[in-house]
Order: sequence, then C-alpha cells, then structure tokens
Amino acid sequence: ITADAFVILRYLVLLVLHVNPSLCYSLKNCSIDYFENPSADVSLDCSNRELVTVPDDIPRDAATISLFYNQLQKIHRGDFGDMPKLSLGLNQIVHVANGAFIHLVALKTLSILFQGLSSLIKLDLSDNLIEFIHPTTFQHLISLETVSLASNRLQQVTDIQSILQLAHIQNLSIASNLFSSFQTKDLPSNMSSGLKFLDLSSNKLKRFSITTPIFHDLYLIGLSHNDDLRWDIPDKMLLNTHLYLSCPLNSFGEFQKISQNLNSLMDLRLNYMEKWNEKDLLSMVCQIPTLRILDLFNNHLTNSTGELLNWSQLTELDLSNTNIIILPKGSIDSMKQLKSLTLHTNMLTKVPDDIRSLISLEVLSIPIMYHNLISEVHCEDFVNTTQLSELDLNSNRITKLDGCVFENLNDLKVLDLSHNKLFTVGETFRSGLQKLEFLDLSKKILSIVKKGQFQGLHSLKSLNVLSGQIWRVREMAFWGLENLESLILSLPLYYETSFSELQNLENLTISFKVLSSFRSPHPNRYKDFFYLSSLKRFTVICESDHTSFPLDVPSEMFQAMKHLEDFTAVNIYISAPHVDTFQFNPQIKHLTIKNTDLSDLDPELFPIPNLQVLDLSNSNLKSLDFLMQANLSFLPALTYLDLDNNPFTCDCTNASFIECVKSNKQTQVVNAHQYTCSFPVTEQGNMLLDFDIHACWMDTIFLFFISSMCVVLLTLLTSFIYHFLRWQLVYAFQLLQAFIYDSMKRKRGAPHHYDAFISYNVRDEDWVYREILPVLEGEQGWRLCLHHRDFQPGKPIIENITDAIYSSRKTICVISGSYLQSEWCSREIQMASFRLFDEKDVLILLFPEKIPARQLSPYYRMRKLVKKRTYLSWPQAGQHPGVFWQNVRRALETRNENPELLRGPAGC
Repeated sequence: ITADAFVILRYLVLLVLHVNPSLCYSLKNCSIDYFENPSADVSLDCSNRELVTVPDDIPRDAATISLFYNQLQKIHRGDFGDMPKLSLGLNQIVHVANGAFIHLVALKTLSILFQGLSSLIKLDLSDNLIEFIHPTTFQHLISLETVSLASNRLQQVTDIQSILQLAHIQNLSIASNLFSSFQTKDLPSNMSSGLKFLDLSSNKLKRFSITTPIFHDLYLIGLSHNDDLRWDIPDKMLLNTHLYLSCPLNSFGEFQKISQNLNSLMDLRLNYMEKWNEKDLLSMVCQIPTLRILDLFNNHLTNSTGELLNWSQLTELDLSNTNIIILPKGSIDSMKQLKSLTLHTNMLTKVPDDIRSLISLEVLSIPIMYHNLISEVHCEDFVNTTQLSELDLNSNRITKLDGCVFENLNDLKVLDLSHNKLFTVGETFRSGLQKLEFLDLSKKILSIVKKGQFQGLHSLKSLNVLSGQIWRVREMAFWGLENLESLILSLPLYYETSFSELQNLENLTISFKVLSSFRSPHPNRYKDFFYLSSLKRFTVICESDHTSFPLDVPSEMFQAMKHLEDFTAVNIYISAPHVDTFQFNPQIKHLTIKNTDLSDLDPELFPIPNLQVLDLSNSNLKSLDFLMQANLSFLPALTYLDLDNNPFTCDCTNASFIECVKSNKQTQVVNAHQYTCSFPVTEQGNMLLDFDIHACWMDTIFLFFISSMCVVLLTLLTSFIYHFLRWQLVYAFQLLQAFIYDSMKRKRGAPHHYDAFISYNVRDEDWVYREILPVLEGEQGWRLCLHHRDFQPGKPIIENITDAIYSSRKTICVISGSYLQSEWCSREIQMASFRLFDEKDVLILLFPEKIPARQLSPYYRMRKLVKKRTYLSWPQAGQHPGVFWQNVRRALETRNENPELLRGPAGC
C-alpha cells in the first residue's frame, strides 16, 4: 500500500470507528485559559515555556495570546493571525520581520511593535532592554491611550517625547528605568500633552520638576521608591487630585516643601514612610485643606493615632497594616464626613468606640477590620452607623453574637463574619437586617443550624454556611429565605432539612464530611431536591477520604432541575453515574466529575447537546475509548475537555483518542501533551501522545482494505449482472421453481385436470380456434387448457404456466415464427421440456406453417427438440387433414410409447 493510500485508509478506518474529525485537540506549547463562560474569546497562555519560536499551532480564533518569559528572538511574517491582544514582553527579541503584524488589524493591546496598528489603544513594552526610542517609532499608533515602558533602560526624558505628543495618550509608566532627572524644560517649550497619569516609581531620580505648561490634565504622579529627590512644581494647581508616594523621597524637610505646593490635592497615598517621624508626617498631612482621601497603608502609627483628630474633612481613610493596637476614643470622632474606613491587618482587640459616631458611613463604605484580634462585638458598636451598607468582620476571634448587635443597621446589604470562632449565631438573624443580601458565615466552628435560624432575612440572596464542624441541620433551617439565590453549606450525611422553601435558588453547593461515626442518609432524601426547579449550578463535594460513601447522587435528584447548567461532583460517586442521570437536564453546559472511579463509565451517559466543558480529571480512567464509543456528535458544543491526572493505558484501546487529539481542532483537551502512561509497565512514564498508533492501524487497515475490495468487486459484479444478465437470472430462477414444482407434483402423485395444455402465440390464436378446438374438444372430446380461458386471474403468469403444464397430461406447442420470437412461449416450452426427464411422451409439437431449417438455427433448444422428438406439420398434411388429426389423437392417447408419426426435416 502506498503512503497516500495508507493515509486515506487510516481516515476511512477512523470513519468506521465513529471518530468525529472535528472533536478534539491539544496545544503542544500553550494552554487555553478557561473562563466561566466557555463561549468567551479564546485566550492563550504560552508564557514561561522556554520557546525560541512562535508556536505554529495557535488556533485561528485566538483573541489573546501571552508569550511572556520566553526566549523568542525573531518575529516572522505570518506568525500571528488577527487578534485584539498580544503580549511579547520578557523575551530576547532582536529582529521583527517587515509585515510581521500586517494581519493584526483588530489588535488593541500589544507588548511589542507597531506599523499598521492604527487601532491599538494599549501597548506594553515592559521588562525589556530598551535604551532608546526613535522619534518616529510611535507615529502610526494614532489611537494609543496607555503605554508601559517599565523595567527598561531609558535615561533621557527626550526618549519619551514622541509618546507624550500622541493625541490620545492618557497613561504612561516609565517606572524602574534609569532616569536621574525628569524636567519639562528639556522638552520643547511649545509642546502640549494630554497625559493624566505618570508613573516614575523606582528610578534613580534626583530631580523632578514641571516648570513649563506641558501637562494641563495631569492628576496623578507616582514617585515611589526614589531616594534624595528634589521637587520643583511652581504651579500649585497642577496636582489637584492624586499623588502616590512610598518610601522617603528625601528628608522630611524636603517633603514639607513639596507639601506646600499641594494646596489643591484631594487624594494622597503615603506608604512605607517608616524613616520619618510619624507624628511629623501626620501633622504635615493635616495642613492640606482639600484632602479627602488618605491612604497610610504600611506605616507605623502605633503611638500617633492622636494626630488623626484634625482630619475632619476626610471621606476615605486607610489605616490598614499600621500596627495599631488600639484606636483611642476621640481619634476619629471628628470625621463626620467619613464614608470608608479601612483597619485591616492590625492588632485591634475591640471595635473602636469612635465608629459609633461615624454616622456618614453609607453605600460603598467598608469598615474592614479583618485579621485583627476582636473577640466580642457589642450592641453599642454600630448603634449610630445606620447608613452602613457593608460590614466585614472576617478573620477575627468573635465567639458570640448578641441579637441586638446589628439591629440598627437597616441599610446593611453585605455582612462577612467568616473565619471567626462562632459556635452559634443565636437569635441574631431571626429579625432585623431587612435589606441584607449577602451573609458569609463560613469557616466557623458553627456546629448546628436551627429551625428558622435565618427567618428574618427576607431579602437575602447569598448565604455561605460552609463549616467542617456542622453535625446537625434542623428541619426548616432555611425557612423565610424565599429570595435566596445562592447557598453554600456543609451538611452531615444525615440531615433533616429540606429545600422546599428555596424555590428561587439558582446556585447550590453542598459539602459533606464523613466523620468517624455517622448515620446513613434517609433513602428518600433525594426528594428534598424536587423543589429546586430554578437551580442552575449544583456542586456536591465530599471533603473526606472514603471507600464506600453511601450518598451516591441518584438520578432522581435531577428531575426537577430543568434549567441546570453546571453540575460538579468531587469525591462523591463510588462508581460511574447511571446512563439516565442527566436525561432531564438538556441545558447542562459544564459537567465536572472528578476524584472518583469512572473506570466503568458508560458512553450512553453523554447525549448532552449543550455541554461545553467536561472535566473528568483524577477519575481512574485508563482507556478513553468510551469517548469514541459515545459518538461525540452528541456533544456538538464541547470546547473544553480536562482528563488530567488519570492512569492512562498506552495501547491500541486509546489509539482513536490519540489520533483525534493530534488531528483535530474543535475541542481543547487540556494539557494532553503532558498526559503520561501508567500501563503497561514497559510504557510507564512515557507520554500518552508519543505512543505509536501506526501498529494499531496496520491489521485493521489491511482487513479494511480486503473488505473494501470485496465490496467494490461485488458491487461491480452486481451492476454487470443487473445490466446484462438480469433476465437470464430471472428465467433461471423461474426454471428452478418449475423443477421444484415438478418434483413436488411427482412425489404427491397429483391427478391431471386437463388432457393437454395448448402453448401458442397470440398471433396464432385464430388458427387454434379455427382448427384445433373444433376437432380436439368438439369431435374428439379432449379437455384442453388455454391461457386466455383457464388461467387464474390475479395469479403470477409464471405460476399459471407452471400449473397448466403440470396439471395436463400433455403439452401441445403450436410452433410458428411468432412463437419462436415470443419470450413467454419460450418459457412455456422450457418448462414443458423438464418433464421429458421422467416422462417421454408429454410434449407434442405442431407446426401450423412451414419453417425452414435456417430459421430454426438461432433457437438451439427448439432445434434440439425437433431433432429428437416427433412432430406434426399442418402444411405437410395437405389434402388429408383427417390423417393429421388422427395422428394428434394417437399422440394424446399415448402413455408409455412414442409412435413414429413424422420425422423432422433433414436440415434440422
């Protein structure tokens, strides 16, 4: 077999094996980032792969590709199709071919080079070795808004002049370069820029000055991590909004000079200023009359909280990670306009008293106090913060809640109490909090959920009660939560609650934990799920190791979930789900069954037409043949298939799957090029896709070749017979029927109904009626069988002929020219001649006209009969017809003899 024939036969074999040629693929050097919405734009991650060339298997529909942290040196024309985002930073690129980006007409974000990219709005060239930028480099980037040149080797402000002059430029980062000076006097005096954000952090700046009117819209400057910086901005109105500084720029005296030019500043971030005196720092900040937002993250304010008294104008204050042990009473009491307070990652042991007076905390205000040491929350702590909408107390040491703690928080929508030490929430949520929409009680020591525990939270949409310590959930535990849309909870194997009140629930996550002693769930517990008709996402997880976990998810649980789109089962099933499990859930788009034993998975499970994501990782799958047997045309929407961490067998049972991954481009098989062999021992450690499948195809291909050839030859033979020999075959079949009929008649000894059957052509009908019938029936009294008179209507002609011949003692054939040319007459004499094998005198030949011997020559059978049989010739009878009919009578009377009547013509 030639190589081309081999390829063709291989694909024919795949067709026979029902391999869907558009099913699956896997990228060798990249992976497709999975998004919750599988129909989102395709995003490729090819970073940190030690690539020296651009991969050649980038999907055509890729919208984003990241090639960071590789060793690319050259970009060739045709390496990329059209995509809106491309990242090439942290490589060793020294050559870009002419037209390398000519096809990227829709590109909006790029991290290297430029002609033809008029729609580009974001450019990232960070983490390269750029030392110089030619003035014409960016002239084609007329839509550019954001440029990052961070972590390069730029030194002169003139290097970025062409960027500053771009018509739509708004954000520029030149952090971590080698600038020692940034002075606008080094730029053309008539130049103007619409720049709004400038980041000069982590340079070696010694001088920073804006002395010419270049930046009219600049509102944020980042100068963090620049030591010994001298500042010169005469225009006090230039920075009227934001300034971000971290690490001491210079001496505190220098910063005081800077602050004198910040009379209109509204947002100030000062981080990592530990070298300065904290009291002096706070005192200086207080002198900025327009300041509204202050971020002091990562400073040391342990003994300086008293300096906060004069910040009455602040609306947002961030004091996180400032080592505050206590916020003395009166420290923030004057901040009547404060809307947001951030206090996380400190060492507070109680809710600060001053929070009680922060009556302006309202929508978007988040007094975050997590990662502190608060152990108690009192009823007075939030008595006046009635406009509070979000409260985060997670990661503290709260052990109990009084029912009155949140009773005044009528506008509260978000409450996070996770990661505390609550054993119970008491009566806290039985009343009040009418507007609460989000409640997180996860990661607690919460041990029991009582009846009606949350009945006051009628507006609640999301509830998280995930706790490894819950040992009992009472009946009607979620009573009153008729608007709940998302529920995450831990359940013991034996639980009492039902979900009848949660008919609007869309997302449900249940976590089971098998304890050392437990009771099995009630066998009809699955009926509790019949009320979840609105459920779209259902997740079931077992957090403990088990060998015979008794809560297999029965298929009956899914009957009411007509809108289910996402089902996840982790460490739940003890065997593969029943084939009818998802018969009521045609809308499933995301199916995950992992950390279980799916070795007996039935391919009939998968007629799921809308399935987009299938995750069967860590499921003891040795063979993937079930995917081929499943006829994956039943999964037309599948785009993401994860089979990671399974003990694959590298043999011919996986040949179809391997071929599919290598050849096709619809469904991504995640990390398939990293799948390893576990069986047989000789293949352990080898890559699954490196297994040589050609040996698997050879025997199959040879058998398929032989079978195909036989089919082709049989088809040709059938066509030939149909076109050239079909009537002969029909005739032979009819003769066979006659032979069988004759044998059956003789065995039965059936009586004859007629003396003779007259076989004649319709053109000789007048002669038969004029000469034969009056004599043989009228004068001699013989009973004759004629087809027009005695054949049974509706019966097949061939059967009528056979019955007539074998129901008559004799057959009289009226041989004429027309008779010889008739197909039916030929069949009649053929069938009659079969009786000659056993009966010698059953055939009488009458010639009503003279037929020359040459006219009989084409009719071989007739010549043979005429030579061997006696016959009667009407023309030879001449003037003695009585003798003719006497001879016919003698022939009809003869039984065992063959009298000599007339011999055939000498020429016959």
